[in-house]
Amino acid sequence: MVGGNGLLYPILGFASCVAFIYMSFGDLKLSSFPKEPKLSFVERNGSQLFLDGKPLYVNGWNSYWLMAHSVNENNRPRVSAMLQAGAKMGLTVCRTWAFNDGGYDALQISPGQFDERVFQIPLQHSHFGAFWITAKLWQALDYVIAEARQHGVRLLLSLVNNLQAYGGKTQYVNWAWQEGVGLSSSNDSFFFDPSIRKYFKNYVVTVLTRKNTITGIEYRNDPTIFAWELINEPRCMSDPSGDTLQDWLEEMTAFIKSIDKNHLLTIGLEGFYGPKSPKKSTVNPEEWASALGSDFIRNSNIKNVDFTSVHIYPDHWFHHLRFEDKRNYVAKWMRSHIEDCDKELKKPVMFTEFGLSNLNKDFEPSQREQIYRTILDIVYKSAKKKGSGAGALIWQFFVEGMEEYNDDFGVVPWEDPPIYKLTIEQSCRLARIQGLLQENRDLNELCSKRD
Repeated sequence: MVGGNGLLYPILGFASCVAFIYMSFGDLKLSSFPKEPKLSFVERNGSQLFLDGKPLYVNGWNSYWLMAHSVNENNRPRVSAMLQAGAKMGLTVCRTWAFNDGGYDALQISPGQFDERVFQIPLQHSHFGAFWITAKLWQALDYVIAEARQHGVRLLLSLVNNLQAYGGKTQYVNWAWQEGVGLSSSNDSFFFDPSIRKYFKNYVVTVLTRKNTITGIEYRNDPTIFAWELINEPRCMSDPSGDTLQDWLEEMTAFIKSIDKNHLLTIGLEGFYGPKSPKKSTVNPEEWASALGSDFIRNSNIKNVDFTSVHIYPDHWFHHLRFEDKRNYVAKWMRSHIEDCDKELKKPVMFTEFGLSNLNKDFEPSQREQIYRTILDIVYKSAKKKGSGAGALIWQFFVEGMEEYNDDFGVVPWEDPPIYKLTIEQSCRLARIQGLLQENRDLNELCSKRD
């Protein structure tokens, strides 16, 4: 393996000569990754996810920073450490960004133009005997996918941000405006401007058809990718009817499926009910949530959407409720969406972000454990009944020395024993439902310690 300092250790002198010749005249891949394990694609049948013919229930996490962190060779060990730690906790899916548009270390500098410094990871000069050679660059996202594969973790990859972080739809609108082809300076024109739609489709094609330089597998053919997420938390507030966003979702989900029929696809919704779901508006946190241009039922019912997504942030949605009332609301919120998917949508639902802020004036660490336990219990009970509740992904996990990537929800899991213990407990009880303990020695050993 390549160590933290990026150096490859010396090998036989003869091999060094061969390496020098190939680096000078050929296309030599210097991959430290062993042969990839054989994997199957995750599939959907009705309201359940399946893997190798067995129902699949996910305990996972968010580390949005994996690709951005892989650009810098010195930071790369943190990516590996996080994936390894997730695997050791029995976590099976990590949600992360597959975009960085227009800003610092941008992957997409401008429409269709990609920065190879970001697509690729510079390896240090490698010393082979008496020769020094410059190894070819490795793609940053390639590295994340290959590393995840080695640790048995699958990736839920998000393709664009509704928010401005890492560029988002605002960056696409700015590009069109700067080039003189934009219809409007409103960031909602991302959803209706024909030029911007072409920008985004070009990006989608580039990512889905990219050939991983480490594994040799095109992304659309790689089962390490759990699923694609179209857009993180889409909102189109300029059209609260929801028609503009719905039209964009229908077009883009069909476009993705025309390129990649192997992977599952979700939208990235927060889960709010819109004006076309009046009976459900009483479940929304407040009236504002029905005027965001999104609609959980209507959007999720699009045929090319394989599973639904919901986010859970009660302290951002309510500022005056007591903690107990927030926890009770979370249970109501989750059960409503599981019922929708059990009875109406007939699709799995994943709670792809959940968190409790430590900036609340009455925050106590025990509150996190209580509300997270409520969330994981509801997923477990649905899974036990073979319902549509397919999993939950905590926001967010990171490792030591990454405070600049932290927010008021971030957790270094092994530094928070109650959350660490709760996370492993959820992994183990979902594994028992799926009958995985007998066939996975590491997982069996992990869960035996908890019994």
